[in-house]
Amino acid sequence: MITVAHEALEKLVTEMIGRAGSNPEEARTVARNLVEANLLGHDSHGIGLVGQYMRHAQTGTLTVNGHVSHVSDNGVYLLLDGNMAYGQVTGAEAMHLGLDRARTAGAAIVGLRNSHHLGRIGAWGEICAREGFISIHFVNVVGHRPIVAPWGGAEARYSTNPYCTAIPATGKNPMFVLDMATSRVALGKVRVAYNAGKEVVEGALIDHNGQPTRNAAVMYEEPNGALQAFGQHKGYGLALLGEILGAALLGGPVTDPAHQKRDTICNSMLTVIIDPKGFGRDIPFGDLIDSMLAYVTSARPAEGMDKVRVAGEPERETAADRKANGIPVDPGTWSGLVEAGVNAGMDRHRFDGIAR
Repeated sequence: MITVAHEALEKLVTEMIGRAGSNPEEARTVARNLVEANLLGHDSHGIGLVGQYMRHAQTGTLTVNGHVSHVSDNGVYLLLDGNMAYGQVTGAEAMHLGLDRARTAGAAIVGLRNSHHLGRIGAWGEICAREGFISIHFVNVVGHRPIVAPWGGAEARYSTNPYCTAIPATGKNPMFVLDMATSRVALGKVRVAYNAGKEVVEGALIDHNGQPTRNAAVMYEEPNGALQAFGQHKGYGLALLGEILGAALLGGPVTDPAHQKRDTICNSMLTVIIDPKGFGRDIPFGDLIDSMLAYVTSARPAEGMDKVRVAGEPERETAADRKANGIPVDPGTWSGLVEAGVNAGMDRHRFDGIAR
């Protein structure tokens, strides 16, 4: 395993994204978002995506230096088009526009359609939570072959369609951020396992015959298998809500053959932004959260566990460790990063100089 300091990694990725055509501000924005995902332990949404992003920029399935455009504006409703620009740019723009609306209207319902990969959806929830607002996010994913099998199916039909809710910090607890794929694991986690030559957790994959497997290769080598939904029919139902609310409601592309052959990553996202004071300033929202979390986390730890955690806590612990000790990168992911950089004209020694 290779280890790289997060500051050095961010500078490296900034240069790589810049070589694919982004201006300096956009390159820094994308790099910061990807490296932050690694810092938080979400390697599936981190630097392993850089080569794919650069390829999409070069083939034109990603709009370099693009921004959102307004489609419609109706009270609390705001519909935006991402124009297939970097999701790291469009996601932030959509959240800030939505927050401006929520500050004046008390709530905002923001649709963002046709964005390139939005990355870790929790990043957009955190923007809202830091400003004191609750946010709820439904997302769909198209632009490439389907990778998740519907519950009861033996072949893939849709993608990992994430769901996220973020709650502001209270007087006693940090922000609560539930950010999850509706598949048993994110595809990126299978990619990390594949690059590292490791098996995937039980119950995450089926092979091309529809049989359970732990072999990550079924997602990257033919004949292809599929990811499975988390919680059987429950994750499947939530994934379809990502299609219905995150895309169809907005007029964005949904999962069907016509939208799965573009060799890109296209996200649409519905975000509902809520002012916690909207039901009345006398409701002790934060105090009630603190009371509930104190009771829930006081449960006796199960065998093999040191304590009961809540959403966001594992990420904070991982970030503290990786800031101090560096970000671990498996050899397969590092090799892909080096190859993408060298193909873009970078000196191979640029990579050797920061790895340890």
